[in-house]
Amino acid sequence: MGPTPDNMNKCCLHTELSSHEGTRSEFNPGKTTIKLGIDVHQEFYVVVVQEGGGNPKPAQRFGKAAFLSWAARLKHKCDGQIHAVYEACGFGFGLQRQLAALGIACHVVCPQKLDERNKKVKTDGLDAKALCLKLDRYVEGNREALAVVRVPTEEEEQLRAIPRQREQLVKARKQLEAQGRSLMVNHGIEPVVPRWWKRRAFAALEVPQWMKELLGNSQSILLELEEKIRALSVQLQEAAASDLPRGLGKMTSVVIDREIGNWNRFRNRRQVGSYTGLCPGEYSSGNTRLQSCVTKHGNPRLRAALVELAWRLVRFQPNYKPVVKWRQVLAKGALATGAARKKAIVAVARQLAVDLWRIKTRQLTPEQLGLSI
Repeated sequence: MGPTPDNMNKCCLHTELSSHEGTRSEFNPGKTTIKLGIDVHQEFYVVVVQEGGGNPKPAQRFGKAAFLSWAARLKHKCDGQIHAVYEACGFGFGLQRQLAALGIACHVVCPQKLDERNKKVKTDGLDAKALCLKLDRYVEGNREALAVVRVPTEEEEQLRAIPRQREQLVKARKQLEAQGRSLMVNHGIEPVVPRWWKRRAFAALEVPQWMKELLGNSQSILLELEEKIRALSVQLQEAAASDLPRGLGKMTSVVIDREIGNWNRFRNRRQVGSYTGLCPGEYSSGNTRLQSCVTKHGNPRLRAALVELAWRLVRFQPNYKPVVKWRQVLAKGALATGAARKKAIVAVARQLAVDLWRIKTRQLTPEQLGLSI
């Protein structure tokens, strides 16, 4: 029977449905590599498995303990490598460490929109399948398929938890202080003492008795918060190095170091700038090039600390090269708009991050960068 239009259409259809994934094992014989796409939830995991270059299997749902037992049995039976992937989330890196202990290469990636075809259909199984397919391309050598997150060590996580808790306590103190101030303003009591909850200021408050009782409930909490914040501040400052450049405060130095974790993780200055999120966004096409506001892609706590430090260096390090470059815009009394000053201080903060990386990795000394001790 010769070829007919119907047969040719069927052949073409079969070719389109077949992919390189389905025939890859035919050209690359060897041990089977298993990929696991995991959609993480607080009480359970949804997992999609792909063996070799075959099609992903239907999604399975496991409890946390059951999944680890299943993964251990899978590793014991498998004669090849097992790779897993899940998105970074509020549940931390515990799952990654548990799978690594079983001998499974687990990757944590940035959260992203997984509905690439914009079908407007989202389920846990589809998310796990999309992660599994991305992992398949990543394992085969396409390093652009996943935006892998560096997993910090447990020691690094414990160290950075201290300044983060201090930040949370300061935020809670500001909220309670604002609530008390709002209560007084709402009942026509003005002007309000800035820190009304301090013992001497609270004793001198001229407010009705019922209001003082309500404010007293918050005052005791605020005083305790202040004590905890002071203790954490002392602990952080004691951990700072002694030979810091002038203007680089002990608190800021420790916060930046602990948010970075390991300065040697960066291979070049572009990676440092990208991690801070202080690089300009860009939308270019053809002959048009448009740079927009900073990407804010990266660590927000690090970004805030760098901008704060940059303003201090304008005052305390006048010979620092980026400060010299932007002095006409940042100097006190300079004829510059607010937007221009913001752009300038962001440029200084971005260069400062790169220079701190050069100092920490011993490529340059502070003196070579124009920083005085």
